[in-house]
Formats: sequence, C-alpha cells, structure tokens
Amino acid sequence: MRAVTILLGLLLALPAFAEVHSGHAITMYDAPKYGPSFRHFDYVNADAPKGGQIKLHVIGGFDSFMPYLPKGSAAAGVGGLGPSFIYDSLTVRSLDEPFTEYGLLAERMEWPDDRSWITFTLRDEARFADGHPVTAEDVVWSFNQLTEHGQPLYAYYYADVEKVEALSERKVKFTFKPGDNRELVMIVGQLPVLPKHFWKDKDFTQADLTVPMGSGPYRIASFKPGKQVVYQRRDDYWAWDLPVIQGQYNFGRVIFEYYLDQTVALEAFKKGDYDFRFEMNSKLWATAYTGRDFNSGKLVKEEIHHQNPSGMQGFIFNTRRPLFQDPALREAMAYALDFEWSNKQLFYNQYKRTRSYFQNSEMAATGLPSEAELKLLEPLRDELPERVFTEEYQPPVSDGTGRPRENLRTAQTLLKKAGYEVRNGQLFNPEGKPVKFEFLLYSPAFERVVLPFSRNLKALGISADVIRVDESQYLQRVRNFNFDMIVGGWGQSSSPGNEQRDFWSSKAADRPSSRNYAGIKDPAIDSLVKTLISAKDREALVTSSRALDRALQWGFYVIPNWGMDYHRFAYRSRLAHPDLPPYLGVDGALDLWWDTTAK
Repeated sequence: MRAVTILLGLLLALPAFAEVHSGHAITMYDAPKYGPSFRHFDYVNADAPKGGQIKLHVIGGFDSFMPYLPKGSAAAGVGGLGPSFIYDSLTVRSLDEPFTEYGLLAERMEWPDDRSWITFTLRDEARFADGHPVTAEDVVWSFNQLTEHGQPLYAYYYADVEKVEALSERKVKFTFKPGDNRELVMIVGQLPVLPKHFWKDKDFTQADLTVPMGSGPYRIASFKPGKQVVYQRRDDYWAWDLPVIQGQYNFGRVIFEYYLDQTVALEAFKKGDYDFRFEMNSKLWATAYTGRDFNSGKLVKEEIHHQNPSGMQGFIFNTRRPLFQDPALREAMAYALDFEWSNKQLFYNQYKRTRSYFQNSEMAATGLPSEAELKLLEPLRDELPERVFTEEYQPPVSDGTGRPRENLRTAQTLLKKAGYEVRNGQLFNPEGKPVKFEFLLYSPAFERVVLPFSRNLKALGISADVIRVDESQYLQRVRNFNFDMIVGGWGQSSSPGNEQRDFWSSKAADRPSSRNYAGIKDPAIDSLVKTLISAKDREALVTSSRALDRALQWGFYVIPNWGMDYHRFAYRSRLAHPDLPPYLGVDGALDLWWDTTAK
C-alpha cells in the first residue's frame, strides 16, 4: 500500500502533458471563421470567368527574379515583400478575419497549448511546376536559404525559431526558442516554399534573371529586362480545387509594364496601355481622372473603404544623427508643418491627420492611459517621458494659413527653453552647431509638400535642403540609414506582432535593411514590444499596442502626416470584382478580380 501511495505521489508531481491541437486552420486568438469543410471564402466569386488578362504598371525597372536577396531590384509579382504569382506558402490568410491562416501547401497543422512548436503535414498532391512533389525537405531548405542568405529581415523575423526538421517526406516541424510568442506558429506558415532540386546546380545568392520555378498559380511566360514581365496562368496548377484558392487568380495573363515617370504612366493609363491604377496622389485623384472615357464609363473611378489599421506615415527623423538625438528639437520642428493648409491647398481636403502608430484601429491610444495600460507603463516610468502618463498626444493644429505664426512662436519657445539660439537667421544647438539637414526624396510628387515645410523651418532658423535622387540610390541610402530625414512609414495589420521588433527595437536600429528607420534605441520600447508580442488574448494585445503607441508618440520620432480609410482605384470597365473584404491591401486584392470578356 505504501509503495502504491509513493507511486501515486510521483505521478501527481509530474507535469501535465500539454494538449495538442490539430486543424486545417490556426488563428491568433479566436476560432477560425471557416470550418474544415468550407467550400470557398465568402468574399470570392467562385464562378468568376477564367482567362483574359490584366495589365499593371510599375515605376522604375528590374534586374532580378530573386526577391529574397538584399541586392538587385526584383520584378513585380515574383514575391518577397510583395505578392507572389510563382511561389506557394504553407498557409494563406483570409481577408475577412483579423488574423487566421488556412492550409495551402499544408493540409493539417498541429501545435500545443503553449505554441512552443508546430508541425505542418503537406498535401500529397502539392507539386512544383515541373511535377516534382513539394516535400518537407523543400521547406527546411527554403527556411535555411532565406535566413542564411536572404534579406536581413528574414533572419530577424524568424530569430525565435530554434530548429526546423523534416520528420518525414510530408511532415515538417518548427521548434521555437523559450518565450511567449503566440504569433510565431502563424508566421512560419507564411514561409514561401522554393524547390530545392531546382537550385541544386544554380547559385541562389545571385540576384539575376534566372527564371524561377515554384508551385504557384502562374509561371513567367516572357520578359523584357527592366521593361516588362508576363505571367501566364497555369492550367496544371495543383491547387485549383482547394477551398482557399477557389475564385482567385482568374486572369489568364498578368502583365507588368515598367515606366520611368509617374506622369507618363498616368497618361499611358488614360490612353489604354494598361488596366488598373491605385492612386496615392490626392491632386491627381481630384483633377486628372476625367475625360471622355470616364464620362462614357469605359474607365471606372472607385473609392473602396476598408478596415485596415493605416499605421503611421510621417517625416521620419534619423535619430542616429547627433542633430536629431534631442527630442526637444524634434518636437519643435513638428510645429512647422501646416497640415491644415496642405490638406486644403494641396490635397483637396481628402485626408485626416495621423496621430497614432495604429491609426484607424482600436489599438490606437486615446485619452489618458487606462488602468490596464498603467500596469505595463508604471514599471517603466523612469525611462518614459512624463507626458506618457499625464497628457493625450495630439499633433500640432495650425491656422491653415501656410505660415502658422502661433505654432512657430510655440516652436521658438520650446527651442529657447532647450538652449537653442538664433544668430544671423541661423539656429544653433546648445553645442553651438548649426541646425541644418537634408530631406531625402525620390518622388517629385512629394516636393510640393516638403518645400512649404522647409520654408516654415527656415523661419525658425533651420536649414532644410530638399534633395531628390533616383529610386535605386534612394533605396541603397535608406537600407544603410544614410539620410537625415525621409518621408516614410510603417503599415500595421489588424494583429500586430513580430514585425514590431523590426520597426522599433534597439537591435534592429543597427541592422541594415531593417525598418527601424528612426534608429530608435530605447529599453522601455523594447520592453513594450516584447509585451505586445507575448499578448495572450485580443484584450491584452489591444492594451499593449496602446501602451507602445504612447511611448512612440511622446518620443517624437516622426512628424505625423495624414491618411484615409479608403483606397482609390481606377480601372477599365471590362474588369470586375466581388464585394471586397474588409482587410483590403493597396493592391485591391486583384487576385479576386476577373476579366468580363474572358471566354
């Protein structure tokens, strides 16, 4: 009896086995919207005609079909940070849920309660374009190539993956480092899977025009280097019958035409040289989309609302520069931007001022910190600006005259209090160095916005030279943080997570090609990012996002710009789309559209 009692005690002392979940989909917090037997996503037209074509435009050029390397300019549509017509991933995201991934190459996923690992069982029918089966070895090889040779983003994004192993021909396991990172099981599902056998006698690290092969719905049919690339829909695509593919990729051909100038590109669209435009320029949207073809309905102009968090766009300070390491200067300079004047005179009142890094979402910080936020912020009080706790952040509001005298007086008061002084019309910092910098641009369209800002800075004694370079030089300089100030931003998803490290963390500040453009190095922000990533439920995610938002707002890392909650599309009337889903990207989810003339 005593032995039985001891044995029972030992068994009770052992840790309980974590429940292992298995399913066709995995979500961040809630249950998936679509069950195992769903036929297609609600937002697609499953009966859309197949065939026809769509022509799109790109500004610039390309010299590579390898989008995953930190060199060269990859062709549109091949993948990387943009959409891929060539490569499939383990899972795909639905566009009518905040963050749910459904199996594409993977027919089933398994993961424990603590999400410390995940396995993907590949579909037996998954094939590359040459008929070769997609295997677990391809997944392992793809992961290793991207993290070892790809853009630094991949090594950083997947930094918490401890190992990837092929358990069998069709089963692959990702094991994660200790820590709370609920999103990681979903992020690894987004991995593009490349064919190991295709690259065995080729150099993966060369950013050249080797025509790639994948398992996706299109292949490259032809191209003209730097000028055009044509994708042909594959009749033999292995996944046409899958629910996650139904009603998508309907065009027989997708053609990208390259232009060197936006003005020329717009005229080419109106002339009929390509079929679809996403317009970012408010002046053009208000004045240029007119004429006979718009009046007759041959060309359609449409504004489509969305529920995407719009994130932050702004004039970004590079705080790696000694000049911009003073938050007092950064705060004062914000008063020189007259948004109200710009919105009326330049933007035709189409925009709203951005104030949050999670704009247009419930994750944006408003009012004073809630009790739940204070639990995250109070331990960091000594490292955060006091106003995080005492004030609601709002960007300066001007009188809309173009020369906001009251705002400029406020800026002068802030600068004087911080030890700056003006001598002979030039502002000098407390160390006696002139406050002068370069504003780096590559798009001429933004000059009309930046030049009035620089004139107002001049009234404060600040010299801001607006410098415009070509796109390739601009990209190289931004990748290496060789700039003083740029126009830039950070898009946000409805479920922010790991990418926040790349945006704000101290480690990312020193890593070329990261998206920590501002060079933020702040232990408090590092801590808040870690808290956000480890959020256990939606409520905790919203709370941690708001706390992070406050720390970023009061750090004055950007001068906030503007945004809107709708997309502006223009297209030929032969194109059609279903009722588009709420989480809609700037590409208009073109894989859901179709050509009404297709036979």
